Amino acid sequence: MPKIKSAKENLRKDKRRYLSNKNKKEAIRAAVKQLKKIASASETDKAKETISRLYKALDKAAKRGTIKKKAADRKKSRLTKLLYKSFASKTA
Repeated sequence: MPKIKSAKENLRKDKRRYLSNKNKKEAIRAAVKQLKKIASASETDKAKETISRLYKALDKAAKRGTIKKKAADRKKSRLTKLLYKSFASKTA
């Protein structure tokens, strides 16, 4: 345990940041899982709503430094590609 006052403060800050980042990442993982489930069921309206919420969450996480911007962009790209692919296969 830290002895110096500023080190104690930093420890408290680190814990808060860790929990905040963890919660954001878990929310993103849950949204991705939900989107994949919707994509496999081919529910277009739900998918549009879910992907917009997911985009917002990813952009916010990237802006705040929880995940890197390129990682957020890559996730968005791959999920969009997955959706289009699943919808194309269901309609064809």
